[in-house]
Amino acid sequence: MSAVRNMLDAPGAMLEVDDDPEALYELLCSKGWSDGLPVIPPTAERVERMLKYYDRALEEPIAKIPPRYGAATPVRVAANAVMAGCKPEYFPLVVLAIEAMAEDRYNLYGTQATTHPCTPFLIFNGPVARELGINAGQNAMGNYFRANAAIGRAVRLTLVNIGAAIPGVGDMATAGTPAKFTFCVAENEAASPWEPLHVELGFPKDASTVTVIAAEGPHNINDHESITAEGILTMIAGTMTITGSNNAYYVGQPCVAFGPEHAQTVAAGGFSKADVKKWLFDRATLPLNRFSSETIERRFRRKLAEDYADASTDAAVRMFKKPEDLLVIVTGGAGKHSAYIPTFGNTRAVTRALTRADGALAKSVEDLRK
Repeated sequence: MSAVRNMLDAPGAMLEVDDDPEALYELLCSKGWSDGLPVIPPTAERVERMLKYYDRALEEPIAKIPPRYGAATPVRVAANAVMAGCKPEYFPLVVLAIEAMAEDRYNLYGTQATTHPCTPFLIFNGPVARELGINAGQNAMGNYFRANAAIGRAVRLTLVNIGAAIPGVGDMATAGTPAKFTFCVAENEAASPWEPLHVELGFPKDASTVTVIAAEGPHNINDHESITAEGILTMIAGTMTITGSNNAYYVGQPCVAFGPEHAQTVAAGGFSKADVKKWLFDRATLPLNRFSSETIERRFRRKLAEDYADASTDAAVRMFKKPEDLLVIVTGGAGKHSAYIPTFGNTRAVTRALTRADGALAKSVEDLRK
């Protein structure tokens, strides 16, 4: 028998479990403490190892996670990080992402409880992404890489086990998305022709940051034919303009994740990030008549009356409300593909930098132990 951390019934208590991996898996699934996949048992010894990379008071909650508003204490978050397969050095990044999502503008309650298929999309920048091997290259949004998989999964398990975002109870997603298992990348700063996201947002280049977006899964942008910036951007605009996107109705922050080859072509055409955003702002539009008559009447004429009460059916509907609302990153490896990531809509991206207990920037995870 082994003792593992009790996740929901009596938070903080220990639970005696059978050592057999299949028996443990059955138990955790029966209690709703898993994401449906096998987990590593969060024994006291493993949780203590995880907390070696945490430099603040253990009794102080990192956040209160809705819809249950459970206290995300360091010990409870560490238990979820163990279950997800995190190395201890990943733990500060799990905490950083949870802190970011706890900011009001992210709208964690809305994004947890909605019927929309949104999930935290974690984008890491700076030295820590390279130090910990968070994949920014080939298959960056896919499977295989432990840091990407485990960090994103730890965040999701925390939202379920502490916030009680349980399907049909607290998480009301109609169909959901496979990105709910994990959705975590690093920006491919070495292959990008533009400044990294965190630098664009005002952080030092040597800062280590996470940007968290309440996002849908990625929509592929396949363009093997265009050889000009305008050609590639035309294809991106076409992918962005979809009637079913929340971004047509809310002031959200969707993301375009350029593959390096597309990014290089667009930059070689003289486009800065700001130019890309302005170009897509002007052209990623749909005429009002592309929406159903009921949507035009009930959504646009009534709920968005300030802009559309008397608008013609040819009026342009934009996919984001101002150029700076669009997030632009570069991630992935070779191949003429990019991705569009729509959002929940009623949410804002939040970026936070890794810091030490004294408030100074931490350039690496090892900084946290000094």
